[in-house]
Amino acid sequence: MKGYTNEAGDTGAVWTLAEQFDGKLKTVSFELLSRGRSLADKLGRKLVSVLIGSALSDEVLQELIRRGADDVIAAEDESLRYFCNEAYSEVLSSLIKKYEPEIILAAATSMGRTLMPYVAVKVHAGLTADCTGLDIEEGSGLLLQTRPAIGGNIMATIKTPDQKPQMATVRPRSSRPLEETQREGRIIRLPAAVKRRTVVKGYRREETDFANIEEAELIVAGGRGLKKGESFNIIRDISKSLGGLPGATRDAVDRGWISYPHQVGLSGKTISPKLYIGAGISGAIQHLAGIKTSETIVSINIDPDASLHTLADLAIVGDAFEVLGELQKRLSNNYSRLRTEGRGAEAQGNSE
Repeated sequence: MKGYTNEAGDTGAVWTLAEQFDGKLKTVSFELLSRGRSLADKLGRKLVSVLIGSALSDEVLQELIRRGADDVIAAEDESLRYFCNEAYSEVLSSLIKKYEPEIILAAATSMGRTLMPYVAVKVHAGLTADCTGLDIEEGSGLLLQTRPAIGGNIMATIKTPDQKPQMATVRPRSSRPLEETQREGRIIRLPAAVKRRTVVKGYRREETDFANIEEAELIVAGGRGLKKGESFNIIRDISKSLGGLPGATRDAVDRGWISYPHQVGLSGKTISPKLYIGAGISGAIQHLAGIKTSETIVSINIDPDASLHTLADLAIVGDAFEVLGELQKRLSNNYSRLRTEGRGAEAQGNSE
């Protein structure tokens, strides 16, 4: 088939590690391609997306090309359908040793945070975790890896000049995917020789208060301005009514008002919803960095000088409890009206 080969990609390339679950690509795969495309262009190197899995479809692999990759390496084996650290690290390490990429980027997801340190030890390379910024240093061509340090109070830029490849995990939702185009590239299918045959059948989640806020399209978040934990009930109610999830600042989580899975910011999770509503949040730099790629930001704070107001598309200067209370009332009235109209339509339908 045209565009397909069993030959390896060029050495010295920039690699991004795509993620799939049960054969379907995760959004973070495209976010990494956006990061990698910029780095590869600055270095004048190829951008290669590496995908590990089982029976990967042509459409899945071509989508990585359309989203920015020059080449795609698909390492396939039936035992790789679901993520298993030992098997995936065995495959990725062998690919690295054989094809010698210059840079490898993975997402700071549960998979990336587990896999990349393991691989770094295997190939004797450095690894910078949880990066929010990446660039190429002029002159040396080294990867500049920026990440929060000292509890998120400072941003540190790190270089790994002595060992290759230069490896980093990147915060999900810290960049937006490139637009899909009709570009062409090579697909390199490689059967993976996996020695360890641990087969993962699937996953079961055990967390009692898990919240996948990284994937949510709407987040309603609260901060210290809500004054007490009970106030977060209105945050939960409104986010549920709007079909979203509740979020929080680090300060609110530290006070025990809501659990860590809801924490937004450099010390929590980076989000990029279609709508973010922040109530009683002043806007510490760590929190702002975690929401800056949101499509629409609404800030509710009685302080006209709150930093979140400056980032917001809509800034409401007012008491958060009054504004949220009014919003909750209108949502409740709207819900009641829709239920009434629905019952009326149902009754009319039954009469017919």
